[in-house]
Amino acid sequence: MTAPDGALAPPAPAPLSGERPEWQRWALVVAVHLAGIALWELAVRVFAIQPFILPAPSKVLATLANPNYSWLKNTGVTALEVFGGYALGLVLGILCALLFITSKRLMLLVFPLLVTLNMIPKVAMGPLVIVWFSYGIGPNILITFSLCFFPILLTTIRGLNETEPELLDLVRALKGSRWQLFRYIQLPGSLPYVFSGMKVATILAVAGAVVGEFIASERGLGYLMIQVQASLDTPAVFMAVLLITGLGVLLYLLVLLLERLFITQDARIQ
Repeated sequence: MTAPDGALAPPAPAPLSGERPEWQRWALVVAVHLAGIALWELAVRVFAIQPFILPAPSKVLATLANPNYSWLKNTGVTALEVFGGYALGLVLGILCALLFITSKRLMLLVFPLLVTLNMIPKVAMGPLVIVWFSYGIGPNILITFSLCFFPILLTTIRGLNETEPELLDLVRALKGSRWQLFRYIQLPGSLPYVFSGMKVATILAVAGAVVGEFIASERGLGYLMIQVQASLDTPAVFMAVLLITGLGVLLYLLVLLLERLFITQDARIQ
């Protein structure tokens, strides 16, 4: 109901007692990270720790100026593997969940097989990946996909099954089509679960890309870490780790942004 002309609009609800504004929470997160870096730098200098054991952040950042590491190129390769494998796992995970929900027979026959295949350690599959697909970005995208696919599949299936039966019966009673049932009831109700699985998959995507580069790669940050480790170039190893972490954080923030656009705060699964 709109307020009458000339009447004051009702004030916005005040934040709960003790709850910080969002910008303050983000500022606190950044401040904690900066304090950790400063403490790291101070500890290295005070205790005179050798760089090959624990380099100072300043020495780690200095490696960015070394053109021999090709940071931009290697970071781009790893980013392509992370985001490509994640996107593939997201699309196929949701599509397979829809198929399983539609056909109980397919669920009974295929889903147990997928559970068994997911139990295979992905590192143990590395030699077979090399034999089947050789080296390169493509095999690493497949390894990343194999890690991201199952969490998204599981959470999407659960979300689609959590729909209240009364709502489904109501749509059927109103002669709603199968598409309308999915579009207006099942999909909105399953989104919190889908995004929960997407958050878990962001961590696995980074791990999958790095494992793939350790096993079968000639480029990327994981491959670079193996190369510089032999010469005890610990600052470069730390820089590669930080860049890999940055890719994971970027992907996670992207998922949080999409979650904020599509789901209200009360419906999000923390």
